[in-house]
Amino acid sequence: MTAYAHGAHRPVLVAEVVSLLAPRDGEIVVDATFGAGGYSRALLEAAGCTVWGIDRDPDVIDRAAALVAAWPGRLTVIEGRFGDMAELLADRGIAAVDAVALDLGVSSPQLDEAERGFSFGREGPLDMRMSRSGPSAADIVNTADEATLADILWRYGEERASHRIARAIVAARLRAPLRTTSELADIVRGVLGRPRGPKGMSATDPATRTFQALRIHVNDELGELGRGLAAAEALLRPGGRLAVVAFHSLEDRQVKDFLRERAGGEGSSRHLPPVAERAPSVRLLTRGTVRPGAAETAANPRARSARMRAAIRTAAPAWGAAA
Repeated sequence: MTAYAHGAHRPVLVAEVVSLLAPRDGEIVVDATFGAGGYSRALLEAAGCTVWGIDRDPDVIDRAAALVAAWPGRLTVIEGRFGDMAELLADRGIAAVDAVALDLGVSSPQLDEAERGFSFGREGPLDMRMSRSGPSAADIVNTADEATLADILWRYGEERASHRIARAIVAARLRAPLRTTSELADIVRGVLGRPRGPKGMSATDPATRTFQALRIHVNDELGELGRGLAAAEALLRPGGRLAVVAFHSLEDRQVKDFLRERAGGEGSSRHLPPVAERAPSVRLLTRGTVRPGAAETAANPRARSARMRAAIRTAAPAWGAAA
């Protein structure tokens, strides 16, 4: 997730990401979730490296033109899913890279554009598609049966009231199809009540988990994350670095399990099945997560939930996609 401060783009944990990726002159770095290009700019300024940006949002590709022009021959931005980064780069003659950055979730430009339908804080169509293709959130809430809706809300939003909210959505759409973000948010608030938080602190809107769940489902974000982690493992040459910034527990848990498993099970979850004896394909660069400091979270409230994990590639063969 990216952020804007005083009108200028600044991604979350940018200094920490650049420090752990440690780009060097002549290296190839992949900014696999390009967004507004904040990581790419910082990486290009840190060393004489070449950066390849990837983003599935066609609007991002259009907006990237000025930044590409500012770094001729060193920055290329291509449209596509980061889960397909190995194929996208292979098509351009690149078989191995030195560093990969993944900044997960929705970007600030997407949140701030009401017509994209990502935010319940802005009236807009109930869309949520990062790539502007495929079924929208409106398609899901107006066609999925109650059990399917409840499963989506529980699985991807960890929403305890998933069945009550799903029942309310189905009842509402019998009167008229749901078309806007405010219509859906009001249904959720009608079930859970209005936001209430501790005195002096802003409250989390009750619609937050429902919107998160639908966005993750519409964009297959967890499936994409699994493919992206495996693609990065395959692309990184020995000594190559990977940094992943996540914004909610589902993403972070998946990143943690992937990296710890491939690090030889060091600290891996007791809930995971036993791992066959294999040479570790990565070595962890962070113990636990790296979090934004107080100054960053004060300047950018969206950074509060960010957590980063990083690893360095060993010389062992990649394990490949998770089973």
